[in-house]
Amino acid sequence: MIVQLIIGALMIGSVYGIVGLGYGMIYKASGLMTLAQGDMLMIGSFLGITFYKYLKLPFVVSLLLTMVIMFCLGEFIERAMVTTLLKKGAEPVYIILCTISISMILQNSAMFVWGRNYLQFPSLFKTATVKIFGYDIVPENLLCLGVGILCMVAMHFFMTKSKFGTSMRAAAQDETAASALGINVPATKGAAWGIATMLAGGVGVVVGPIFGVYMSMGAMIGQKGFAGAVVGGYGNMYGAIAGGMFFGFVETFISAYVSSSYKDLISFSVLIIVMIFMPTGLFKEQVME
Repeated sequence: MIVQLIIGALMIGSVYGIVGLGYGMIYKASGLMTLAQGDMLMIGSFLGITFYKYLKLPFVVSLLLTMVIMFCLGEFIERAMVTTLLKKGAEPVYIILCTISISMILQNSAMFVWGRNYLQFPSLFKTATVKIFGYDIVPENLLCLGVGILCMVAMHFFMTKSKFGTSMRAAAQDETAASALGINVPATKGAAWGIATMLAGGVGVVVGPIFGVYMSMGAMIGQKGFAGAVVGGYGNMYGAIAGGMFFGFVETFISAYVSSSYKDLISFSVLIIVMIFMPTGLFKEQVME
């Protein structure tokens, strides 16, 4: 049983970590906060099931198409809404309100297009379980974990080794100095929103076969991803991953050995304790001014 619990905790923890990574990336690149990442995941799930189940496209193609569309959606939101509000002198709090409105729009759009009923994502594998150390493991859980790890590794190398990733980090640290060095700061901000949205949408596709697809599926995942980002150190890429994994293990083992009724109570109680005693998170990330 312990192997199954660990794999389940790693799977859900990687989901929280990637969603939290999106929150942190947007904050680090622009100093702004969004509360719509959970619903980006939900839209990604609906797009994935549309491509895979209804249009009969291969799963990999469905995943890549969804990620491209979600990247474009993130770029559009940043350029058409966020930047427009900032140019009109809006305070950061209005950007948060804007993303709450976007969240509501996405939920109602999903209900209008796909309906409010629960949709069953078709199984991706012919076998229901695979054997690992003698334990039966659902292969979709392994796929979700694998995609999560792949995204984390890819983001690490993109942000630390690529020229554009380095430009994004430079623009996040000092926009004026970055502009003086020829870095296109608006482009880096748009890319940050696009990548964060793309990651959430991609995760939505791989969790669809596990949880099913429905309008409110992103609410709790988005909250746990946000909580993971805060616990790890808001804005820290590695902190978001660590925080997401932390919440994945806490709720999995609480559900197994205490009760699933208390997993959210305990998880968010931990969040409050961390905010009181460690406001900069596990990785001691300083708040941006």
